[in-house]
Amino acid sequence: MPHLLFVVAPFYKDYAEGLVAGAAAACAKAGATHDVIEVPGALEIPAAIRLAMQTGKYDGYVALGCVIRGETYHFEVVSNESARGLMDLSVHYGACIGNGILTCENDEQAAVRANPAGKNKGGEAAEACLAMIALAQAYEAQA
Repeated sequence: MPHLLFVVAPFYKDYAEGLVAGAAAACAKAGATHDVIEVPGALEIPAAIRLAMQTGKYDGYVALGCVIRGETYHFEVVSNESARGLMDLSVHYGACIGNGILTCENDEQAAVRANPAGKNKGGEAAEACLAMIALAQAYEAQA
């Protein structure tokens, strides 16, 4: 039974709660368990995952948060660098990660994507993580 860590940036609390609910439902459906931690923002998610990886306690990680475009370049920095950080962990360390950090133009897009009854991006991120865990286990069995 896989054990996941959800790393949540709750800057947009309602959206974060929807993402966590969707991810938790996907885990329950798959028979997986999970823990949840919160970090200050999306940029801190990759670092928190790297710290958690050192414990050996988790089979995979689900990054959950929301970034909404504002008036400055900050949106691009947070969106791009959080995604790059997660990709680096996957490629360089073999971490099984589902990226559920929403990068939206406005609140309406975020609301639909965070809603478990809508686009359910939290659930999709957990499912992606679980799929990568299964793939890693399949390769380990062949070794």
